[in-house]
Amino acid sequence: MCQIFRRIIFTLFAAITLQQGQAQTFHNLDISSEDGLEILTWNIEWFPKNNSTPEYVSDIIEGINADIYAIQEIDDTTVFKNMINDLDGFDYVLMDGWFGGLVYVYNSSTIEIMEAFKIYTESQYWQPLPRSPLIIRFMHLGEEIYAINNHFKCCGDNYINFNNENDEEMRRLIASTLIEEYISEELDDKRVILLGDLNDMIDEIEETNVFAPFLNKTDKYWFADMDIALGPNSGWSYPTWPSHLDHILVTDEMFADLNDPSTEVTVIDVASEMGGWYYYEQNVSDHRPVAMSMRISPLSVGEESTSTQVRRLLSICDLLGRTCHEEPGKVLIYRYSDGSVERRIKQF
Repeated sequence: MCQIFRRIIFTLFAAITLQQGQAQTFHNLDISSEDGLEILTWNIEWFPKNNSTPEYVSDIIEGINADIYAIQEIDDTTVFKNMINDLDGFDYVLMDGWFGGLVYVYNSSTIEIMEAFKIYTESQYWQPLPRSPLIIRFMHLGEEIYAINNHFKCCGDNYINFNNENDEEMRRLIASTLIEEYISEELDDKRVILLGDLNDMIDEIEETNVFAPFLNKTDKYWFADMDIALGPNSGWSYPTWPSHLDHILVTDEMFADLNDPSTEVTVIDVASEMGGWYYYEQNVSDHRPVAMSMRISPLSVGEESTSTQVRRLLSICDLLGRTCHEEPGKVLIYRYSDGSVERRIKQF
């Protein structure tokens, strides 16, 4: 009898907590600013999970108040459209035709979408890129920026089988290669933010790292969330495993802005506002959002002023972005305050 009573009490407590969570406005999660760009990636696990999910997600979007949300795993597009249409001040980008669950939600008062399109849509690319990357070209405070939303193939055994294109890690490596080639050939000299659920760790050794096409070109690309990946697993985006699978990468045109002390890159702990992980995972997602807040400086001004700036050494890193000391014979990355990067081998 006592056991039945305890179960009733637990059920009532859970229901009350859930109702309190639904009533939350999530304003404690607000990352908005007057002069910065707030952009995040968020896998919301086959939206909607249940009938309560749209209300939760709507409140979370409004509470975080970012400029752009790159979202993955939208299953019911009709429910999603209705949810955003009922949300004041926000609009969405969702492409017609075969759909891989990729969308953008954006603040219509701070972001102007100039164009939206998918790449690698042909059938020969479906193996490495089962969800065709979704690109938007947008304006923020008069500055042009590109965003590429992705959802890479999941799973694997943590080893790259270079002789098997069906191997999960190999598929992600090919996906990275294809997207890097597109950025190099089509978006050279453009500001580009690559983000999404990339389903792998960025801090692995070179032999098993599927992001080598980006990591091997540290003068062109930098993972903004590398410090999170190298930090404690309590701060990672996929705590159930735990692992850090959701990433934000920027091109060299944004290095100086990334280096600015005002820039913040963080995993947003939405679950803490819902009474715990259980309620968040049951009603919203098994991934946490990864967000970047950054002031975007005009490219023309930055290019003209670099000659008069005093260039300061900010950090010395290895090829995986880990801060380290100078060491003879080792390839090191030197990052400077003007956004420039040098790759050198310390001789002695």
